[in-house]
Amino acid sequence: MSAQKGKDLLIKIGDGADPETFTTVAGLRATSLAFNAQSVDITNADSTDQWRELLSGGGIKNATLSGNGVFKDAASDATLRSAFFDQSCPNFQVVIPSFGAVTGPFKIVSLSYEGPYDGELKIALSLASAGALSFA
Repeated sequence: MSAQKGKDLLIKIGDGADPETFTTVAGLRATSLAFNAQSVDITNADSTDQWRELLSGGGIKNATLSGNGVFKDAASDATLRSAFFDQSCPNFQVVIPSFGAVTGPFKIVSLSYEGPYDGELKIALSLASAGALSFA
């Protein structure tokens, strides 16, 4: 895969309909998606040369998602704000250029706005996975 433009990594929020429609979140300038997995250590006295052994398929998987940028429109902001104050876990979709899309429920754990008197209104958000994610 060749180099890709960072601006093409998009965070989208679903509308909950069937079929679900996803809308790009705000005017994000920087976005990130991180996958993590906890390991389960099963090392014991019989482990070869006392090398650590990990349980295959064990542990908890999670993903974190963050973005920051400029306030774009009232519609996408209202959807984010509603999800935060309702503490709901709507489906989000992260489009990774030339790779695919990760889709699943996320909870907004941080939502902030910054409005300097001599600049644009900025938005920042952090999300935590809230269920199984799919990749297509």
